[in-house]
Amino acid sequence: MALLAAVAAVAATAGCTGSRSAEPAMVPVVPERAASAAPTEQLRVEVLARYPHDTAAFTQGLELAGSDLYEGTGQYGESELRVVDLASGTVRRRVSLPETAFGEGITVLESRIWQITWREGIAYERDRETLDVLREVTYDGEGWGICHDDAADRLVMSDGTDRLTFRDPATFDPTGSVTVTRDGTPLRDINELECVDGQVWANVWRTDEIVRIDPATGQVVAEVDAGDLLTGAEQAGVDVLNGIAAVPGTDDFLITGKYWPALFRVRFVPGS
Repeated sequence: MALLAAVAAVAATAGCTGSRSAEPAMVPVVPERAASAAPTEQLRVEVLARYPHDTAAFTQGLELAGSDLYEGTGQYGESELRVVDLASGTVRRRVSLPETAFGEGITVLESRIWQITWREGIAYERDRETLDVLREVTYDGEGWGICHDDAADRLVMSDGTDRLTFRDPATFDPTGSVTVTRDGTPLRDINELECVDGQVWANVWRTDEIVRIDPATGQVVAEVDAGDLLTGAEQAGVDVLNGIAAVPGTDDFLITGKYWPALFRVRFVPGS
């Protein structure tokens, strides 16, 4: 398939993690639709289990590694990295970020964890057991989501635009990038990421949608309607859907949202 051309849109004035106040609309420049684009697979959420979730957690990153559920949270003065008991939602361990840092996505690489920040341009490399910071590295632009692509042994990072940046997992240096498109149109607001079998699953900020992206082309190859997970009463006071973690050895995922009262184990199945 030929690579789809993309035109960069106006950069977002606020990241995926700002306060709940309304943000200016972002208007992408729309290129011609590629006639050869394959149809986007339509999926829905099948809920397998429901677990408690801390309603004080402004969820930015979610990762299940072994029996440990790691959660990165945001907001200035409240950002943390946590180890959470899945069944009860209890926080077993936590470390705080500096008050001047707004925590974003996380990803686990064996004995290490990378945690990025929104506008500070700092990535923290942490020890997985102690959560202590091993080192800090800097990067340009905003940080939203991050995951480790095992198939290519690279980090994949989002910044709120329509681009995914590839990074060396040891140095954090950029090694390339790709423009994300859906039906030939650049897709902005790519948020929390999860890499699975060479594909990238991503929350789309301010929507109830999760997409699967082919990082080789940037094309969205599947989209998931993840709406209506919470009851009407539960939706009061919550923020957007955010947080996606693959369950190793299965086709299942864990998903939740900012300030949500619940975390769900789900499977993405063909839409009806």
